[in-house]
Amino acid sequence: MTMKMRRYVAIGATVLIGSSLAACSGGSTPEPGASGNAAEGTITAEIAFWDPYPQHADGSAWDEHVKACAPDGATIVRTSAPQTDLFNQLTTAVKEGAAPDVVLLDNPMVPAAVEAQLLATAEQAGIDTSGVDENLLGPGIVDGTAYGAPFGSNALGLYYNADVLQKAGVDPASITDWASLNAAIEKVVASGAQGITFSGVPGEEGVFQFLPWYWGAGADLSDLTSAEAVSAGQLVSDWIGKGWAPRSAATDNQSAAWDLFLTGEYGFAENGSWFAAAATDADFSAGVIPIPAKDGGVAPVPTGGEFAVAPIQKDDASDHYANAAAVIDCLTDGDAGLVTNETLGYLSAKPDVRAAQVTANPVWEPWVASVEGAGGRTTELGGQYVDVSASLSEAIQGALNSAGDPAGVTSAFEGAGGF
Repeated sequence: MTMKMRRYVAIGATVLIGSSLAACSGGSTPEPGASGNAAEGTITAEIAFWDPYPQHADGSAWDEHVKACAPDGATIVRTSAPQTDLFNQLTTAVKEGAAPDVVLLDNPMVPAAVEAQLLATAEQAGIDTSGVDENLLGPGIVDGTAYGAPFGSNALGLYYNADVLQKAGVDPASITDWASLNAAIEKVVASGAQGITFSGVPGEEGVFQFLPWYWGAGADLSDLTSAEAVSAGQLVSDWIGKGWAPRSAATDNQSAAWDLFLTGEYGFAENGSWFAAAATDADFSAGVIPIPAKDGGVAPVPTGGEFAVAPIQKDDASDHYANAAAVIDCLTDGDAGLVTNETLGYLSAKPDVRAAQVTANPVWEPWVASVEGAGGRTTELGGQYVDVSASLSEAIQGALNSAGDPAGVTSAFEGAGGF
């Protein structure tokens, strides 16, 4: 599928997480289930809603949509802050008994929030998780218990410049594994164009972009030293060493990598579905294909996006949970759920809403398989993912800085350790 691409601000794709989350664990917050149940509560006149989208100002489409989800007789007061700041503010608010009714947390943060005793269970808060894809709900399940609900997910894909590929004699349909991808990049570079852009920036954002190659090689997050893990590191390191990817990839975030692709000089760009609706600014035709796994097929990509969760409350807990249940149900289901995801550039976490999205906006069609096959970053590791991600980020940096040197790549991953 081809489309004209324009610049679009990425939201919710991923967020830096690290030692700051681990430091938030513990404290004297209430235990989950200590008090309150949504079924016993009454909607209050004012509902506090926190999200990680300060770029969506008062009066923006997102702001108006959120406030339109206020139940009859209630108003929503929306507050925004960067995701890590939001987490830290939530920690303080819960301890002080001043938590908001609803918070949107990046999905890898949910297990850390549960360990820090910040969240009510979905059952306690009356949050309906039925109809949500199991793989997308996974990051919000901790020790078999669900916390909150995802309203949608973004995903990673392999964008291509159709004009560049045509000149190089590359058919994007021929790219089915790493060997055919490398052959295509080599042809693109030989034709006089640049190869591929991606984000290898230190931290979770770079890990997010690396995981399709890591999982596509058959590597597991429980063992960062495996031969499969090293092979994924070698792939991206070779791109740097051969000059197929810019050395700036080691520090480029996803927006910077996208800006390079928008120059029209590159054949390929690994990037997110949040750019899919951007269709008017670039002067070249662009398309997208799934990221290939090493030996063929579609590589699993990490689920992106936020969970709508209900913080633990000290006072009038049942009323706060009733507020949360009503607002979250509005944002995740039916026509309003479709608007939520279209506004944020996500595909819905519910198959029926997602199907309606694709019907209404065919730009999403190439992304459905990636979202439906996506894996949660914390699904298997829970709160331990934070430490694993930090180690993996260091290994990625070592591999990229090795610029194709096999000994350097191997050393980078062997130094990451197993978990």
